[in-house]
Amino acid sequence: MQTTSDDTARPRLPPGQRVRPDFPRFGIVAFARQKLPASGVRIEILGAIEHPLVLTAVELATLPRVTQRADFHCAAGWSHLSLEWSGFRFKDAWEQLILPKARPTAQIELVVLRCQDRYRTALPLADLLAADVLLADRLNGEPLTVEHGAPIRLIAPAHYGYKNAKHLSHLELRPDEHGYRAQVRLLDHPRARVAQEERGQFLPGWILRHAFRPCIEPIVRAIKAIGDSQRS
Repeated sequence: MQTTSDDTARPRLPPGQRVRPDFPRFGIVAFARQKLPASGVRIEILGAIEHPLVLTAVELATLPRVTQRADFHCAAGWSHLSLEWSGFRFKDAWEQLILPKARPTAQIELVVLRCQDRYRTALPLADLLAADVLLADRLNGEPLTVEHGAPIRLIAPAHYGYKNAKHLSHLELRPDEHGYRAQVRLLDHPRARVAQEERGQFLPGWILRHAFRPCIEPIVRAIKAIGDSQRS
């Protein structure tokens, strides 16, 4: 298990981040309004492959389960520290399930992450194969809630939260970026690495950091209100 030190230690924070004691549901409000299907884990593998493949909880259970502690960094400038995620390494799923069963027809460079709420983003396959990237189904010892990505989500600690796709439903394998268009182009950097402050495209990270910060609390309140109404 990966462990981290004192949650409040400022030196641990990447550039421009501030510690947030709670871990709110966060993102683009329009996606929070989407109703999710009442289903278990089901990740369909699409794109440059020979054979259709669907990963369910049964297939993933054949992989080693991994539990790790990792900080979560939002591109808007807040961080919540030392969360305990449990699930399966993307690298293991790729090498033991996707490669031998789906059999890609080309050298894959890009993976598009598609979600039940119609959100999508993408990461280079090389980034997804890092040892700390998980297909996570548990948070702090409990099954994921809808607020945090149930039934399964991506956890990529080196990347901002918007790359950590919630409610994951499809992995689209592409040989390159040709033909792929980011869903929210200004806010979707191709890699979104936290250490490089790659918050979005076209503008430096430090500018976006200051532009995003006043939006944090209104977004938290709006998404909480949506969740409350969906549960009532």
